[in-house]
Amino acid sequence: MSYIENPVQIITRRYAPQNQKIVIDYPVVVGLPNPAVQQKLNTSIINLVNRLMHDQTEQLINQGYKQLNLNVQGFYEIKTNERGVLSLSIGNYTIAIPAAHGMTIIKSLTFDIQTGREYQLYDLFKPGSDYVKVLSGIISQQIKQRNIILLNGFKSIKPNQDFYIADKVLVIYFQLYELTAYVFGFPQFPVSVYEIQDIVREDGPLGKMSING
Repeated sequence: MSYIENPVQIITRRYAPQNQKIVIDYPVVVGLPNPAVQQKLNTSIINLVNRLMHDQTEQLINQGYKQLNLNVQGFYEIKTNERGVLSLSIGNYTIAIPAAHGMTIIKSLTFDIQTGREYQLYDLFKPGSDYVKVLSGIISQQIKQRNIILLNGFKSIKPNQDFYIADKVLVIYFQLYELTAYVFGFPQFPVSVYEIQDIVREDGPLGKMSING
């Protein structure tokens, strides 16, 4: 194969300024043979970390809470790190004292480790394929099978719906309140790569995952 097959090395860095209730753990890619690609990956990661923290904090301040009353926790999960594909989720939980509960946002990044390219959902599928319709149909079936209680029904995913890749599975997910009530958390819908193989780009990350061995 022309892409890097071995997992990349990832270390955890922590941002925790003194006298502030902020603890952000975030991933850093190290040891790549191409420094420019490594910098590209880490820049995308830190930009997302900063954006989530900014968006959460700004929203609560606009609601009347003071900066000093905000507790912020950042975290991440590695979903796939093989076959030249790195897929991870970055999360931010912020609570404004004395609110009853906080708010969490989770976003994901999926990269080509050789080039540093960040994939959007549409990049995973063949040009012209109606991936939105196909995925929406699969999710509709899962909603019925799992008896998921919806806030306002479900018609379709967005073309840029949140996703990550976990081995041979594409996971489509929704933010809090986007599909269900807060108590149900983040609705996630796993889709086997073999279920959608006819529309998957062979040279994309799902194509790489579908190769046996």
